Amino acid sequence: MPAIRILSDRVANQIAAGEVIERPAAVVKELVENSLDAGATRIGVEFRHGGRSYIRVEDNGAGMTKDDALLSLERHATSKLVETADLDRLGTFGFRGEALPSIASVAHFELHTRPAGAAAGTEVVVNGGKLVHVRECGVAPGTCITVSHLFNSVPARRKFLKTDATESAHIIQTVRLYALACPQTAFTLVEDGRVLFQSPVCSTLAERVGEIFGRSMAADLLPVEIAEAGLQLSGLIGKPVVSRATRHEMLMFVNRRPVDSRTLNYAVIESYATSLARGRYPVAVLFLELDPAAVDVNVHPAKREVRFRSEGAVRGFVIRAVLHCLREFGAPAPVVESMNTKGRAASPFAAAPYQPSQPFITSPPAPGIMAQPFRPFTRIPFTAETYPKSSSPIVPDSSPAAPAPPPSALRNPAMLMGWRFLGTAHGDYALFEAPGGIVVLDRRAAHECVWFERIRAQFARREVASQRLLFALPVELDAIASALLTDRLAFLHRHGLEVAEFGRNFFRIEAVPVWLEPADAEIFLRDVIGLMREGRLDENKTELAREELARLAAQKAVRLPPAVNEAEALVLVAQLFACAQPHTSPAGRPTHFELSRGELARKFQR
Repeated sequence: MPAIRILSDRVANQIAAGEVIERPAAVVKELVENSLDAGATRIGVEFRHGGRSYIRVEDNGAGMTKDDALLSLERHATSKLVETADLDRLGTFGFRGEALPSIASVAHFELHTRPAGAAAGTEVVVNGGKLVHVRECGVAPGTCITVSHLFNSVPARRKFLKTDATESAHIIQTVRLYALACPQTAFTLVEDGRVLFQSPVCSTLAERVGEIFGRSMAADLLPVEIAEAGLQLSGLIGKPVVSRATRHEMLMFVNRRPVDSRTLNYAVIESYATSLARGRYPVAVLFLELDPAAVDVNVHPAKREVRFRSEGAVRGFVIRAVLHCLREFGAPAPVVESMNTKGRAASPFAAAPYQPSQPFITSPPAPGIMAQPFRPFTRIPFTAETYPKSSSPIVPDSSPAAPAPPPSALRNPAMLMGWRFLGTAHGDYALFEAPGGIVVLDRRAAHECVWFERIRAQFARREVASQRLLFALPVELDAIASALLTDRLAFLHRHGLEVAEFGRNFFRIEAVPVWLEPADAEIFLRDVIGLMREGRLDENKTELAREELARLAAQKAVRLPPAVNEAEALVLVAQLFACAQPHTSPAGRPTHFELSRGELARKFQR
């Protein structure tokens, strides 16, 4: 057995770097946190080639003396902790003393610093963990750290970095988070010599949100300011009509620290449960202030995860605060998830009592249908030639018309399984009398199932018809979304959605598939980007990517008419059972269920 020995400081620093510095954005995060802890009111960040070759962070903070500069490169050397009890009253972003030695061990590291009262500054140069020199230099008060050739001493780590666009996007997102956390600090961000983001000191969070995410987004947010029993919640939340397909625009801060907290995220999501459709998420920039002793930030190497001493109390407080804000705005009581004729969730502000569109029994049974014994349904190949087109399609004329069955199909009991159409209930459900009982069909789920197979087949054949827009739709995205979209513009173009770059983080939607309403184009694009963020649109896995895109497209393609007649209902049944998976929708929801005659008899105690 090999002998046990103590690792050298250089090896220990490189091991620590594996936990603390996993990508260039982590370097920027640690250096910006140090600048904020030093009291900086102006921070400049510059990087090149996604941070691989060059990162510089400069501030006007307190600066360091020569002794402190050298000591800062030692492991666990920090000015923010003295004893263990200090962990219970942390008021700074950093506290472990691992960032600078970890960075210096895996890159070429230069430190220039000077306190405000010193005559000269200090320059420290370290290359791959080895001290090169220490000398005096002329520098403005504050600290400037330059990191170049990141991971030059651990080349295997460089292989795990993504493209320059992706790494740049993570750096931009990191700087924006800390710019949101500290509106009173001016931030400048420069990539490859080009200024990406420059925000002066802002007096309010709304001003900083407008500077970072655009005035249009800031106009759709509501202010929150509530305090209760040692807890204070402030910030901005989206109006109920504003939603996203993912949680990436829910930004949470605890004591001004950007965090990923399941407690806070789910509290906000639960608050919007009656205001947003299922599967949609709100936009939020929320700051929770509480006693530092009531939260543990020493949970994750990157300090993004936190634990609350009383999770239930925090969760309940956030829910009450957000609900109070939504009620003041006029958000409704719980609404039933229904869809309007254009396929979008009905507005919660226009809720109306249900009125049946037609009597339950709309037509007498076809002669001879119920006299036939029940036989299993025979699957019909779903092709364009199966049924001739009808002048009364199921979907509006803006999308490809749904075919109607020939008269012989309505008279064939084997084809229709002996089902007799009774009517609709609550708009979304079609009722049928079957030989074995009553069948309830979810019209939306059935349509999604049919559209999913149709669109997926179009993708596979590369025969996606698209329509050019008379006026291109402008879309402004954040840095990460822009990078993801830029890498997949050709993929989207091949699938009917034509998007063109129109400046930094600006795009134009120039053409959409024929099954997509132009008014829904921006929402659909943001939902597609949400799939990209979650890694579900990987171009290297073409079939899976097409299936995910078709699943999302099927939801947007359905435009459910408020009423349906017998012929249309039977066409839908025929189309549904011609699908490969007729019993569940692409989202996994059941398309229909049957109440047997025995169950009905038991319900009525017969």
